[in-house]
Amino acid sequence: MAGRNDPKGTDRDIRDDFRAEIREFLGTRRARITPEQAGLPLYGGERRRVTGLRREEVALLAGISSEYYTRMERGNATGVSESAIEGIAQALQLDEAERIHLLDLLRGAATTRPPRRRPTQQRVRPAVQRVLDSMAGTPAFILSGRGDILAANHLGRALFSPVYAVPVRPPNNARFVFLSPHATEFFRHWDEVANDTVAMLRAEAGRDLYDRRLTDLIGELSTRSEEFRRRWAAHNVRMHTTGVKLLHHPVVGDLDLPFETFPLPDGPSQFLLTYTAEPHSPSQDALNVLASWAATNDESAPADDFQPADTGDTPD
Repeated sequence: MAGRNDPKGTDRDIRDDFRAEIREFLGTRRARITPEQAGLPLYGGERRRVTGLRREEVALLAGISSEYYTRMERGNATGVSESAIEGIAQALQLDEAERIHLLDLLRGAATTRPPRRRPTQQRVRPAVQRVLDSMAGTPAFILSGRGDILAANHLGRALFSPVYAVPVRPPNNARFVFLSPHATEFFRHWDEVANDTVAMLRAEAGRDLYDRRLTDLIGELSTRSEEFRRRWAAHNVRMHTTGVKLLHHPVVGDLDLPFETFPLPDGPSQFLLTYTAEPHSPSQDALNVLASWAATNDESAPADDFQPADTGDTPD
């Protein structure tokens, strides 16, 4: 990450961080693919020091010279052609998120702009907040690329009450996932959530290694969480735009909530996140109970203080 060797960013080529990221990213992609998976022949008795692809094998598959690929993997992004990038992406079997991440890193390694050192304050326009508030039956949030909850509607704050119970503002999903003792209860598939969270942060870092708030967050998580450090070292990236989140809420119990994310044009990496429930499902009943509770209670109270709304039903 930015400033790993020079916290003040002085007397250092600002492209070094991107070059290091390219090296590590392409190295981890090579290591995960065996020659058999790549369709390369293995000759009898051949002994390999690595299970993944060698650099010259990637170059062969990509249709470029070994020297050209080695130079690129070392972070030299000068003059890299689109056809070479496409060939490497196919050779390493990169998915769409990984292709975009590689392009982001190459773009960063070729830039000469100075790093942005002052944190950029992200704001949510009042009109966007009104849109959130109009979605009365749908938990809705505005998130930044680093996982900050920049805004939410009433039901959204009630749904993510354990995240809001953490005193740091703005609430941050990644910080909650890796540093809160309540995260493994709230997220029923915590391991999957943890992997997705790190993959999204890694993709965001590729877009701008010099986002001060992002580098500070990654530094904090790396220092305090072994689970985060292990996942961060894998260099996995992912676009996480739709799916189903399995939650256990302290008020209403288990919820299975499909989610959708929509990019916003209001600044760097802002997204609208919405959760819905299948009609007439237990999760829809649970959301109704939560909405009733949120209408009559302070959703900013700590999660341990929550009491179910008096609806005549017993939450799961």
